[in-house]
Order: sequence, then structure tokens, then C-alpha cells
Amino acid sequence: MIDSHCHLDHEPMYSDLTNVINRSKNIGIEKILSICTTIDSFKKIKKIVNFDPIIYGTFGIHPHECANNYVSKEDIIRAVKQNNKIVAIGESGLDFYYNHSDKDIQKSLFIKHIRSCQETSKPLIVHSRNAEKETLEILTSEKKNRNFDVLMHCFTGSKNFAHNLLDIDCYFSASGVITFKKSAELANTFRSIPNNKILVETDSPYLSPEPLRGKVNEPCNIIHTVKFISILKKLTQEDVENFTTSNFTNLFKINI
Repeated sequence: MIDSHCHLDHEPMYSDLTNVINRSKNIGIEKILSICTTIDSFKKIKKIVNFDPIIYGTFGIHPHECANNYVSKEDIIRAVKQNNKIVAIGESGLDFYYNHSDKDIQKSLFIKHIRSCQETSKPLIVHSRNAEKETLEILTSEKKNRNFDVLMHCFTGSKNFAHNLLDIDCYFSASGVITFKKSAELANTFRSIPNNKILVETDSPYLSPEPLRGKVNEPCNIIHTVKFISILKKLTQEDVENFTTSNFTNLFKINI
């Protein structure tokens, strides 16, 4: 199994990395991708990726953090070239739910992240909340200019949004949200997404899956999401482990 999106630089995981990684390995996790959200976050991630061979990282500015974390396209490209274990750009995107950052600033920085992906051939990890129309428009337009790989992180969007994103060859990551009782519509959407486009994530320390909802999350809890998808797709747990792992290695060009 692979946790394609977590935040090892956040507490309580950062101060307990040895135990967090050991628990991950004990349930069969082979790779963990720790996601950058700010400039300061990246300082920790550069250390974390050297902590254990299974850990990889990204560079990106979360849409909530755009106003206080200015970066140029050149800054992004420079960051991802610093270490060969920095394998993707993000998380970036649009979040119009809270509006912690101005919408135009979010869009501008989102496009900088995209252009950096186009120049480096790194995949883009996209955060999108209450911004389906704008996210799709930007991704579609930019892919027409020059193709790049996209992973929709913690996808909770509509089925229509998902299928429009499939039309432009995006991948989707299922988080613990899919296991929630109120998420029947989301589960139905993932049932309709081809297996070769699905990854799994924890987004830890957030979004613990059932039956751990409300508790601090960590990568080892990915097993509950994998089990849920196996039931949803009427497949064995091993099948889900295999195709989500294969999709991760293909997308991020990492060998197991």
C-alpha cells in the first residue's frame, strides 16, 4: 500500500516520526508522500525525506496560504530540483469555501504551479473545494497548451466534475472521507471511476476514516480506506492494494 498524501511535517506526527513510520511499515505501506503547503513546510519536508527510504515529498503552496507565501514559477522549479525525492508539485489549487486567500491570487499561483509542472514533467497535486468550474477551466485550458499529469487530492467533488476530469486524463485520490456514512454519493462516484485512475491517501493528521473518525490520523490508517474500496468495487483487498500502488508508481515514476 501507498499513502499518496499526508503531512508528516504536522504534529503530532513530526515529533513521533520513528513510531509513525514503523506502524506504517507494519501494515504493509511501501511508500509515503509527504505534501508541502507553505515555504516553511518545505524546510521540514527536505529533512523528512531523508529520515527513511519510504518517504518522498513535494513542493507547493496550499490555496489557503497564497497570500503569505509568494513564490515565482522559477522558485517552484528550483525547489523540486533540490532533491530527487521531491517527486511532485503541490498541493496547489483553488479553495473558495473559506476564501483565506483572494480568488485571483489563488488562480495566479495555481497557474504558476501548472507551468512548473509543464517544464519539469512533475505531476501536479490539486486541491479543489467549492471551485469545480474554475478548476476544470484552468486545467483544461493549460492541458491544451502543454500536457501534464494531475492528481485530484482528497477528491470529494461531484460525479459530473469527476467525469469531466477523466476526459482530461486526471487521477483521483480517495481519502477517509469516502468511508463516512454521509458520503454515499462520493462512494458512488468512485465506483464509476476506472481502477487505473484511483489512488488512496490519509491526508493525515486529518480526516481519519471510519471507525477512527474524530481521532488523529496517520498513514497506517490507510488500511481502512483500502478495505472500503475493496467492498465498493467488489474486489479483494489485495486487488485494491495492487492497482492503487501501480497507479502511484506510474504517476510519480517511483519504483517499488
